[in-house]
Amino acid sequence: MKEGEDFYFNADGFMVFTEAYHLKRGYCCKNKCKHCPWGYGKKKETK
Repeated sequence: MKEGEDFYFNADGFMVFTEAYHLKRGYCCKNKCKHCPWGYGKKKETK
């Protein structure tokens, strides 16, 4: 893993995975990650 490409540290010191990392991994872990490319945990728009 490469810092800045696959992850970064937020202001609280937590490691945050990037969308690129998730796509390399290839599946959703269903933990509502901040940069989830599959949109898991995001609120769906209602019409």
